[in-house]
Amino acid sequence: MPEQPTALKRAIFPLIALIPLVAATVWVMTEDTPPAPVTSSQAPATDSAPVTTKADTSPKPITAPANSIAYQTPTSLGDKPFASSLAGTDIDGSLKADANGNLIVDLSTKDFFDYFLNTVGEVSPETALAEIEALARNNLPAAAADQAMAILDQYLDYKQQAVELGRQGLDPSRQQDPDYQLQMLKTALSDLKQIRRNAFDPATHDAFFGLQEAYGEYTLARIEIQQREDLSAQSKQTLMDWHREQLPEPLRKTENGMIREAEKSRLRQAAIAEASSPSEAGQRLQALGVAPEQAAEVVGYLQEREQFDARFQQYQQALASLENAGISQGDFESQQSQLLKQHFDSEQARTWARLKSLDGNSP
Repeated sequence: MPEQPTALKRAIFPLIALIPLVAATVWVMTEDTPPAPVTSSQAPATDSAPVTTKADTSPKPITAPANSIAYQTPTSLGDKPFASSLAGTDIDGSLKADANGNLIVDLSTKDFFDYFLNTVGEVSPETALAEIEALARNNLPAAAADQAMAILDQYLDYKQQAVELGRQGLDPSRQQDPDYQLQMLKTALSDLKQIRRNAFDPATHDAFFGLQEAYGEYTLARIEIQQREDLSAQSKQTLMDWHREQLPEPLRKTENGMIREAEKSRLRQAAIAEASSPSEAGQRLQALGVAPEQAAEVVGYLQEREQFDARFQQYQQALASLENAGISQGDFESQQSQLLKQHFDSEQARTWARLKSLDGNSP
């Protein structure tokens, strides 16, 4: 059985979320990537570098396609999970083993660890670790459970080193310098990647972080291109498009989908802004592929806005006459309230009118 995580490693759990500015920014770029889980055989390889791993005499985990899964941890903790925050949730990720009793390592392995480790603070580190180990040993062959706990130990080592990296601060005198910011981001991501390579064997490293690091490199490339002053807007766009096409397929599909949706949104907003009437806006939206019922909802809203604007203009005229009537402040406020009720038939509309009167903007 592998050595249990030390008290020092357990103690760093509450600090994991406290990584300061530079590493935290890279963490966002590399930890919050949206692609679906894939096996490490599908994950992109990172740039080659000497890999230093700890001596490990336990059986080596493998990567394998989903149809080779023979053992798997459950998808739920039941009606009474060990942490109240997990109530009503499914377990994110899983531990899996093949028919030979070896652990199958993929991104869902890391997700499984994080699902439990994220409860630390609500429960003790010992409780979270015990839940992971119980599920591993109760649902996987002994060899696979041992492999899972060995990788968990490596994961805790990595987390501890990431916290130390996060304590490195920025030069206060250069924090507003875009070139300095970019260089610090590059350095932080490079250092984080090296920590990961040192903590895990290459297959586990790629399974856990391959897609995340690819997206981090892509994000930095985009920032660097946008900061270039020697490139035209078209050249910048061409280079950013090229970098996007170099992404692994899951990321590339996600990015391309987001870009298509952003362009659709831009065209729809332009259609509404350029239309001379709500009905014309509806026609333009349908021409762009918006479903008739959705276009009708937009038309209805725009008509409501037109009606509100007309009532507000009448209200403003009546209010101007009231201001010129020379009445006391108390009488003015009383009659203003009556005017609001006269021109606007709902409390929401009256609130919008008050806000528009204050700042001159539409609600």
